[in-house]
Order: sequence, then structure tokens, then C-alpha cells
Amino acid sequence: MIRRYDFAPLDGITKVVFRRVWAAHFGGADRYFIPFFSPTCHHILTDRDRREMDPAGNGGLSSVPQVMTRCAADFLWAAEQVADMGYPEVNLNLGCPSGTVTAKGKGAGFLARPEELERFFDEVFAGVCLPVSVKTRLGVSDPEEFGRLLEIYNRYPIACLIIHARVRDEKYRGPVHLEKFAQALAASKNPVCYNGDLRTVEEVRAMEARFPTLDAAMIGRGAVADPALFRKLRGGPAATREELQEFTRDLFGEYQAFYGQVGPAAQRMREVWFYLIHLFEDAERLNKKMRRFKSPGEYETAEAAIFAELPLRDHAEGDLV
Repeated sequence: MIRRYDFAPLDGITKVVFRRVWAAHFGGADRYFIPFFSPTCHHILTDRDRREMDPAGNGGLSSVPQVMTRCAADFLWAAEQVADMGYPEVNLNLGCPSGTVTAKGKGAGFLARPEELERFFDEVFAGVCLPVSVKTRLGVSDPEEFGRLLEIYNRYPIACLIIHARVRDEKYRGPVHLEKFAQALAASKNPVCYNGDLRTVEEVRAMEARFPTLDAAMIGRGAVADPALFRKLRGGPAATREELQEFTRDLFGEYQAFYGQVGPAAQRMREVWFYLIHLFEDAERLNKKMRRFKSPGEYETAEAAIFAELPLRDHAEGDLV
């Protein structure tokens, strides 16, 4: 039975403003993973990194900062910064499939270098000051690669192994590899958290039925597309039209305060509505306007039309993106 629900980090969306507003309106997640920062050899936290990780700015949410690097010294330095801020855990990103990331051998690109990864872990676990969790994929191009990777992971006291059940080359497309995940769950010496295509209550319940020993799940896109998903998983109600209106209004306002201007705030809302639009029937009729608006005024007009004209679908039952 899944007892812990983690909100996955979505770079560009689940940043500090979104996390704070989303939690105030809906909540239900046990932990919020902060989208990765990439330390350099200069060992300097940027203002942006500090804003994302500032505990006060995160509104007291139980959060886990995520680090992306292939240099053990840089990771150890980053872990020290995270510890100094009072966080009890740091997460290593070995799951990002973006080409700009993997071309540098980072994220899921690091999985192509198992010997280097092993040396990295040797150095990290010899000196790290915090528990380390790891977000991984099953491999680069073939799920069978995970056997070798799991041998490496099993050598170290990883706080939680978060497995996105696809390989790097699949990105977020195609079916997840549940048979390979089942093998990983059975063979892992560390706690395991499942990640990948959990978008509805029914899909989570099916995962629980198939893997009754699974203790934790990480959900990202599903919780952006249906902000009440975690609440529903705990027996609460679906989001109402009024709740969604209040949420988007407050989020837009907080973005304006954060950026100091309305243009960037509207662009952030466009990214949120890419997922949120699927809560409505006949969404494509107005989705083009939301995708293609050219000014903040056009954004507000498009959003008003969605709430005024589109029925809220029975998203307790339907499929989301």
C-alpha cells in the first residue's frame, strides 16, 4: 500500500511560486521535490538557486532539493549547502532525458557511464553529510541495462531509489516497463519509489494492487493536470470550477508579484494551462487560444472563456495527459 506521495520536480513549472500556491489551495503531497540545480566548479549558489531553496520562501513545505551533476566534489559541496539550509535530504537527478542535459553526461546521460557512476558514488557516500536519494531511469536505450545499474545502486545506502520506468531514449513517450520495475522492486536493497504515468486515482490504485509492497509514489504531470489528485488519493473531493478559478487567479497574481511584471507571469500560466486544460470537456476548441496568446490581456480573455464556456469533465474517472 502506497503510504507516501511525492510531488515530482517539473523544471519550468513546479518552481517555488507554483509549489507554494498549489499547496495552499490543494495540497496532499507528503514531500515536494525542488527542480534541480547544477553546481559548477566555482561552487556558487546563484540568486535563482537561493530563491528556489530558501526554506522561508517555500512556506514550510516538506521539500527535497535536487542536484544534477557528474562531479562528486560538486555534489558534496551542493549537499553541504542543502544541509546548511536545514533540509534533511538531497536528491541526485539521474533521470532527466533532455538532450541538452544528457549531451553533457548529466541526468539520464550519466547512466551510459556505469563505471564512472560507480566511482562517483564511492566518493559521494564516503563524505556526504546528508541522506542521498536518487531519481533514475531504467537505462539509456534498453531496460535490460537496469540490471547493471541496480548492482551499483545496491552497493550504497541510498535513502530512496526513485525509478522512472522508462529509458532515457523514450523520454515520456510509450508505455512504462512495469515488468522490469517489478524486478527492480524485488531486487533493490534500498527503499523504492515508483514514478511514471500516474495520472488518475484509478491508475494509482492499479499500481497498488499490482505492487502491494510498494511504499511510495512520485507524481508530477498528473498533479499539475489535476491539482486535486493527491487530495483525491486520500479520499477527498475533486476540484470544483470555483477552486480552479481561485487557484489560477492567485497563481497569476503571485507570478506577477514574483517577476514584477505581467508578461512573464502570463507565460508561466501558459505552461500550467498546457496541463490544466485537460480537466475540461471540448478543451481543444479553446486550447489554441491559450497556446497562442500574444499578450497578457489575451491570456486573461482565453482563461475567462475556458471557465465560462467549457464543462468541467468528470476527471475522477477520465484519462489525463
